[in-house]
Amino acid sequence: MARSTAAFVAVAAIAVVAAAMARPAAGQAAAPAGSPAPPYKNHTVAGADGWFFNATSKTTSGNYSDWATGETFYLGDYLIFKTNENSSVAQTSNVTAYTLCDAEGPETLIYSPRGGDPAATTIAVPLTAEGPNYFFSDADDGAQCEQGMRFEIKVAHGRGLPPDLAHPPPADKPRVLAPPPDGTSLNPGVVGAGAGAGGDLTTEGKSGGRRAAGVGGGLLGVAVWVGLALLVAG
Repeated sequence: MARSTAAFVAVAAIAVVAAAMARPAAGQAAAPAGSPAPPYKNHTVAGADGWFFNATSKTTSGNYSDWATGETFYLGDYLIFKTNENSSVAQTSNVTAYTLCDAEGPETLIYSPRGGDPAATTIAVPLTAEGPNYFFSDADDGAQCEQGMRFEIKVAHGRGLPPDLAHPPPADKPRVLAPPPDGTSLNPGVVGAGAGAGGDLTTEGKSGGRRAAGVGGGLLGVAVWVGLALLVAG
């Protein structure tokens, strides 16, 4: 009987250990199958420290690489830069441009503060490219970047891009004027008096041409009569 009890306890112990190994560690619970990706999020860069540069001490207001390490980024998220007109935000997918603090390449977008309070402003940058993304300030000819005003992140797919970022509105097209209706001076294929100053100008141009032709005809007639008179006198 004692042997049976011992065997039961051993089997129970093995079952408990197996269950513990199968269960995720605290704080790392596995998401249920089919659960949605995290919702879109706004990330304030460096938190309360913001995106500022002290030109006197040549220092940044925050440690941006450390901040980025503690964040998780997905497509459709936004980076919020609390900054001022002394700095800019350059975004690139080119690691060489990032390493050299060079914002001249075609892969680089530059966001500059505009208007508002020169002492404080906000720049919102959407994350639209999956994979490595690099950010830096190209102000002061790259000096701010060289002093640590830069960071890199890796953007995961998450929910993917929301419709407003996946399909941005088309660029504004130049305005095309419809052809003017018949009978107006703006339609060169139609002869007739126009309306307003445009009509007056068009009419003036045509009548002026006719007047010039009339003057030429009169001069020709005078010349003919003068010639006849000279012949008779001779």
